[in-house]
Amino acid sequence: MPVTPPTWLRPQWPAPARVKALMTDRQGGVSAAPWDGMNLGDHVGDQPGHVQANRALLAQAVGVRPVFLQQVHGVSALTVNPESEDGAPADAAVVVAPGLAATILVADCLPVLLCDAAGQWVACAHAGWRGLAGAQGLGVLENLLHTAPLSGNAPDHILAWLGPCIGPQAFEVGSDVRSVFCEADPSAALFFKPGQPGKWWADLAQLARWRLMRLGLHRVFGNDSSPDWCTVAQGSRFFSHRRDSRVLGQTGRMAACIWLGD
Repeated sequence: MPVTPPTWLRPQWPAPARVKALMTDRQGGVSAAPWDGMNLGDHVGDQPGHVQANRALLAQAVGVRPVFLQQVHGVSALTVNPESEDGAPADAAVVVAPGLAATILVADCLPVLLCDAAGQWVACAHAGWRGLAGAQGLGVLENLLHTAPLSGNAPDHILAWLGPCIGPQAFEVGSDVRSVFCEADPSAALFFKPGQPGKWWADLAQLARWRLMRLGLHRVFGNDSSPDWCTVAQGSRFFSHRRDSRVLGQTGRMAACIWLGD
């Protein structure tokens, strides 16, 4: 496997040996500012040739074809197969055979990777606040876990890894966002701290952990909401839409990939 930048993340979790996972940061790649350097988003104004070169580098690093979605901040999930083309509208993906990597692009939203303890499938989800909240408490994580083959697993046989996202010291939201979560689950109020009048500091990673725990998943690893995981705070390492777009007009996207080895 080609040498990857040492800063790229490899989940530290007790996944089966055939489960492979990788998350890029902004290191490596060929894109120029403000997308420097490993931008993988083809919808953010970067030169198409740079994006394709970066995607080729990613494919070399993972050793299989990453399948990119058209993420719409929704709750839909799909199973990808060798015939799947890039750009299908969904915010979660499932893979059940070697040769393909379920792939999520982020730049503040939370990437969630999942697998079963037997290594029979892998999945990923794009969990921004809209997709995480969903409607009436049914968001992208609930929908994904109710999708075959995930729905056939006991919750304690599923592992989850949370990647970097906007942290609780940087994610200021309005009362409307808090209400969406708390109306479905009043206990979600634990993950909102008061800020300026009418504003709240939201802990996206902990909201996701809580939603997973309510679904019976307790083997959750990765992002603990500390500053090291915050895309806004770690400017030299991570892209952040909230941080960079206000100043630079745009920013790049990182990829979280998960796949099955032979």
